Amino acid sequence: MPNTDPNDILFERARAVIPGGVNSPVRAFRAVGGTPRFVKRAQGAYFWDAADQRYIDYIGSWGPMILGHGHPAVVEAVQRAVTEGFSFGAPTEREIELAEAILALVPSMEMVRLVSSGTEAAMSALRLARGATGRKYIIKFEGCYHGHADALLVKAGSGLATFGNPTSAGVPPEVVQHTLVLEYNNTAQLEEAFTLHGHEIAGLMIEAIAGNMNFVRASGPFAQRCRELCTQHGALLVFDEVMTGFRVGLHGAQGVLGIRPDLTVLGKVIGGGMPLAAFGGPRDIMEQLAPLGPVYQAGTLSGNPVATACGLATLKEVAKPGFFDALSRKTRTLIDGLKAAAQAEGVPFSADSEGGMFGFFLLAQLPQNYTQVMATESARFNTLFHGLLARGVYIAPALYEAGFVSAAHSDEDLSATIEAAREVFKGFQRHA
Repeated sequence: MPNTDPNDILFERARAVIPGGVNSPVRAFRAVGGTPRFVKRAQGAYFWDAADQRYIDYIGSWGPMILGHGHPAVVEAVQRAVTEGFSFGAPTEREIELAEAILALVPSMEMVRLVSSGTEAAMSALRLARGATGRKYIIKFEGCYHGHADALLVKAGSGLATFGNPTSAGVPPEVVQHTLVLEYNNTAQLEEAFTLHGHEIAGLMIEAIAGNMNFVRASGPFAQRCRELCTQHGALLVFDEVMTGFRVGLHGAQGVLGIRPDLTVLGKVIGGGMPLAAFGGPRDIMEQLAPLGPVYQAGTLSGNPVATACGLATLKEVAKPGFFDALSRKTRTLIDGLKAAAQAEGVPFSADSEGGMFGFFLLAQLPQNYTQVMATESARFNTLFHGLLARGVYIAPALYEAGFVSAAHSDEDLSATIEAAREVFKGFQRHA
């Protein structure tokens, strides 16, 4: 019989014209197997696929949809903006309004530059760090993802505090020779790197709550040591808050940790689902950017009027009193319920959350770095993923991605998710 599942049919069409059938690799389901779900529409906490199957959505476009899909205030703002024009290539008042709104919520930033993607923002922040310090070298941490700029597609070298090796074809070793890759939460290795190369380091970039090796926190002492060493050696501390900004709390991961970075990279929530990102910091550093300074950065669609309308409307909602308290309670209810369900069935399970961001591992203890994350049993995760999918619950189709709760998720959604997981965990027990 011919295959009549619309998702399979669309995937076959897509693979004929798009590499791997997707425009971003994790969407392809290659890590978990099976056919990606092609989304037809979304509303609130749900989306419907090409077969009109409804799913409770815990990726939320990988973080931006903190209000849920189709929030009325956001839709109204976007519709109004569209009638005024899609793009001008010239300044608009709304860019200023969004910049002012961001700066009011992120005290470490005195000026901000709007761009169109997290990759662009991270890449530009590192160029600015090098331009402002006159140095070449950058520190990043294994398991932290900062977009697909060449110098950041790098894995750890073969020895302690050694320079990294490319993780993508098309990136020459020479391009990453100035990137140091260290182990997350390893203070001794961090100190050695600064001892060896401190006078050459332009900046240290970190996800203070990592979301691309699932959900892993930088410990308070480790994050504080990053700050101290950067200050001591004249390097810039760069917080990549593309995922955590306005997602883990109103002031981002830096607010949670109480640490003031020199530069901050933002994305996702600040665009409300539109392509929009930003980077910013103190005035004296940001004024090194063109047209005022020698560090060049530009973008035709930067500060796009429709995207800024979407982002402004989103920020207005999340800044309302009690928003993050309520969102945090929802997220904690979810992970506590998942923990209890796993424990009842004898399944090793650990989980953590902050604000509307969460992660879980099929491990007895929470990992502290990428090597420990890799110890998770992928076959069991794949069983859990497909078991939840069959029950109408959509989590990230990869072991190494964080999850997201929105303000639109109801108590019934959370309960249904926990019950679905409990049923899958029972299957684990039977087949152990």
